[in-house]
Amino acid sequence: MKRRTLVGGIAAAAAAAAAAPGTASPRRIGMSDVDRLNKRFAEIIASDHRHGGQLGIEQRAAALADEALNLQNAGSASQRVRSSLYASAAAFRSSAMWAAIDGRRYDIAKAHMREAQALAEMSGDQAIKFRIWSHAGTMYRHMGRPADAFAANDVARNLHLTRRDPLFASLGLARQGAIHGAAQDRTGTRRAFEQAQDAMLRADPADYRPVWMLAFYDQAELDSLALSAHLALGDYSTAEYHAHRCLSALRPHMVRSRAITTTRLAHAQLAQGAPEAATATAMKVPTDAATQHARVTRMLQEFGAALRATAPDSSSVQTWTEHAATWRMAA
Repeated sequence: MKRRTLVGGIAAAAAAAAAAPGTASPRRIGMSDVDRLNKRFAEIIASDHRHGGQLGIEQRAAALADEALNLQNAGSASQRVRSSLYASAAAFRSSAMWAAIDGRRYDIAKAHMREAQALAEMSGDQAIKFRIWSHAGTMYRHMGRPADAFAANDVARNLHLTRRDPLFASLGLARQGAIHGAAQDRTGTRRAFEQAQDAMLRADPADYRPVWMLAFYDQAELDSLALSAHLALGDYSTAEYHAHRCLSALRPHMVRSRAITTTRLAHAQLAQGAPEAATATAMKVPTDAATQHARVTRMLQEFGAALRATAPDSSSVQTWTEHAATWRMAA
C-alpha cells in the first residue's frame, strides 16, 4: 500500500508540474533528453567520488531526479524514453540517498531510498534496482542493523541481473561479506569474499555496465570491503593486508575512498601495537576529508581516542594532538 501511494504521489506531482498555467505546448521527448541527463549523472558520480557525503551533492542529485521526472509530462515520448526517464530519476535519487548515507544522515537517506525504489520499479531497470537495494544494505550495516542489511542486500543479489553478469554478483557478495564481518561471522565473511573474488575473475570486462558501476567497482573496492569486514572482526593483520592492496590499486579519482581506506589502515596498525606507524598513516588523510566528510571525521576522532587510550605516554599522542589541531583551524 505504501509503495502504491508513493508511486501515485510521484505521478501526480509530475502531472501537476506539466499542467501548470502558462506552460509551453507539449514537445517530443527523446533519447537526446535522456542522454543530457546521463551526462549530468556522470558529473554527480565524479563529484561523489571526489568529495563524498556532501549535502550539496545530495541536493543536486535530488533536484536532477525531479527534473527527470518532470520531463515525463513535458511532452510525448515512446515507452523506451519513458522507462529511461524513470531510470534516470531513480539513479539521481539513489545518488542523493548515497550522499546522505555517506554523510550519516540516515533518516534523510531512508526517504530518498523509498522514492528511488518506487521510481526504479516504474523504470524496470535491473541495474538501478540493484544499486538502490545494495546501498540500502550498506546503510543498515553502517547503522548497526545487520539483519536489515542482509535482507536488503539479498534483494539486490536475487535480481536476475546477478545471474547474467558476474560483476554484479561479485559486488553483491563483497557487500554481503562486509555485513558478515559486522555481524561477527568469520566463516560467512571468508566464504563471501572467496565467492566475490571468483565472480570478479569470471566477469567479462567487455560487457556493458552503467557508469556508476564502472566508476567504482574493481579489485580495489573488493579489498576495501574486505578491509572493513576484517577490521570489524578484529582480524587486524588481514585488515592491514587488504588496506595496502586497496591503496595500491585505487584509481586517481577515488579521493573519498582513499581517505576512508587510509583511516581504516591507521586503525588496523594501532590495534597491532604500532602507534607511531598508525599516527603517520592517519596524518596522510587530506584536511578536506578529515574536516568535511562525516564518516572520515568520526573515524579519525575514534582513532585519536584509541591512541590516547592504548599509548598515552607515547610521543605519538602529542604529534597527533598537534596535527588534529591544524584540521580544526582549517575547518
